[in-house]
Amino acid sequence: MTVLLDLERLSVRYGRIIALSEVSLTVRQGEVTAVIGPNGAGKTSLVNAVMGLIPSSGRIVFPAWPEASRSVEARVRARIALVPETRELFGPMTVLDNLRLGAFAQRHDRSIDPAKQLDEVFALFPRLAERRRQLAHTLSGGERQMLALGRALMLRPRLLMLDEPSLGLAPLIVAEIFRIIARLKQDGVSILLIEQNARAALKVSDTAYVLENGRVELQGRAADLAANPRVIDSYLGVASAAEAQETVAPRMALT
Repeated sequence: MTVLLDLERLSVRYGRIIALSEVSLTVRQGEVTAVIGPNGAGKTSLVNAVMGLIPSSGRIVFPAWPEASRSVEARVRARIALVPETRELFGPMTVLDNLRLGAFAQRHDRSIDPAKQLDEVFALFPRLAERRRQLAHTLSGGERQMLALGRALMLRPRLLMLDEPSLGLAPLIVAEIFRIIARLKQDGVSILLIEQNARAALKVSDTAYVLENGRVELQGRAADLAANPRVIDSYLGVASAAEAQETVAPRMALT
């Protein structure tokens, strides 16, 4: 599978504080790659460094688009999109204008039809279509997250990075957001998912990394990590341990 992003010994410092220490990670085309871990593990620093928003050392390699390594603007032109934890919407502007701004960087690219992209976003988020004339700052938390995600999709991203998309949302809205992530995966969108909700992240991902204290402590296929005793104990809880046991018992009965 084509490698879209390859991090090699990526490190980030804030003065004397080490946020990331020699993190290596790969994102492949058509897959969801999750990075899970506790608060303060360095997850947000990772995507901000990938986007070029903060200084870092090590190598950030975009094999398919080497020009993207040059600047934030070049990465956006290469259709790398970040939905930040804070969403960063333009509150005094309407939902429609926020979405249109998502396609602004590609305004000279004739292969992208903004009207078609808008129709696709509205099909994915019917609530945004209903509120297209509403000001962004009047939306609910879930609607603001949908708008932030929809704006990123207006770029028709080759790589979509989501930073804590479930943060602060009600359980029903969280389930909806992850249903949409699964839908995007089916549509072939490549996603780097930063998420503290390990259970939901591992269910929707192909590959996962566990980040703790700025270092990758575990990595592998998401299904394997979901059955890893350390991950269950630290991130998934007793219910997942019982689920893992239930999946093992039938196999033993058949042997």
